Amino acid sequence: MSRFPDDVEKVLRAAGWAPGRKDDQRARHWGLTLSAWASPAGHQHTFSRAATAALSEFGGLVVDQSGPGVDVARTPFVLDPERALPTWLTLRGLGAVLGVGLFPLGIEDDGASALAIDTTGRVFALDHTAEWLLGVTIDEALTTLVLGRRPARVRVDGTVG
Repeated sequence: MSRFPDDVEKVLRAAGWAPGRKDDQRARHWGLTLSAWASPAGHQHTFSRAATAALSEFGGLVVDQSGPGVDVARTPFVLDPERALPTWLTLRGLGAVLGVGLFPLGIEDDGASALAIDTTGRVFALDHTAEWLLGVTIDEALTTLVLGRRPARVRVDGTVG
């Protein structure tokens, strides 16, 4: 049994992913770089095991896609946390509501949305309209993004649905 649906795996492979792909050194570099950076207010991103694992396996992928999806349009995304570095205020706000730390994963739709992962491994998209849960794992989130599935909205009280 495959880890991803066939069409998702095909898109991820075309972007450079393969089963067993692992670049711990690059993930560590991103973790150290972004954790050392502090916002003007002193906020720092929260690097976690979940962020390390996600970036080690999927960091650097550029998925160039468009068109209709299952529920919403499919949009391009880049898994490079440095592209989402300026999101500290947004991530701090969502993290406070959820009671967890967040770390940027990258961007979606040329920066219209920031992608982030929390300390439990849940992946979120944050845009000008709301915060969205893409999946409780990186695999679920990638499947949501690639297939154009409708993500669950994060409510003001931190619940999802």
